[in-house]
Amino acid sequence: MARLVLLTDRSPREALPALETIGLDVKVEPLGVDSLAHLPDIAPQAIVVDGAENPAHAHSILAALTAAGTRLPVVVIVERADLDRIPWHEVADDLVYPGAPEQELRVRLAMLGRRIGGSQDASIRLGSCAINSETYQVTVDGRPLDLTYKEFELLKFLAQHPGRVFTRGTLLREVWGYDFYGGTRTVDVHIRRLRSKLGPEHEHLIQTVRGVGYRASEPEDDRDLA
Repeated sequence: MARLVLLTDRSPREALPALETIGLDVKVEPLGVDSLAHLPDIAPQAIVVDGAENPAHAHSILAALTAAGTRLPVVVIVERADLDRIPWHEVADDLVYPGAPEQELRVRLAMLGRRIGGSQDASIRLGSCAINSETYQVTVDGRPLDLTYKEFELLKFLAQHPGRVFTRGTLLREVWGYDFYGGTRTVDVHIRRLRSKLGPEHEHLIQTVRGVGYRASEPEDDRDLA
C-alpha cells in the first residue's frame, strides 16, 4: 500500500504516531461524513479511521462508509478499553492500537492487503501502458500519469477487456455505478481527458467505435475507428 487516507480530527502524530515513520503517503481528512466525498479524488489504497478519541462518532462514519459500499480496506484505531463497547467488526476490516509500533503497523497493512485481494495480480498491461490496481499508479513508457480516481477506474476497466466495445451506458453502470445520475456525456469527458493524458503517441489505446461506444485497443490493433 502506497497511499493511505487518515480520517481524524487530530494530527497523525496524536492519532497513530507510527504513520509518520512508515514511509507511506498519508492524506489527512477530517473525521466527518463530508470527507467521504473526497476519497475518490485522493484514491487511497486503504482508509484509516481514528476511533480512539470519539469511538461513537468514528463508528457512525465507518457505518456511512459501509453503506456507501466502499471496496477499500478499512482500519480503525481503537483504544483497548473500547474494544467491547463498539461492534467494530461490523464496519472495519482490521484494527490497530494508537501505540502500535511501526513494524506492527507495516505487517498489519500488508496482511490486510493480502486478505482483501493483494495476493492477486495487480498489474494490467495495455501496450506500453502499465496499470497497478493496488497502488493506483499508471505509467506510459515509464512516464507516470496523474489520473483522478474515475479516470483510473475507467482506464482499468477498458484495459481489462481489450478489444471489447462498451456503450456509454454500460461504462456508466460498470465504472460509476447504478446510483450515478449523470448523463453519458460524463463518459465522453473522461475519455477525452484520458486521451489527453496518454498523449498523442498513445491516445489510440482508447478507440471510439462510431455509433456504439469505446474500447481499449492494443497497438497491433491500431485501426482508426474514430
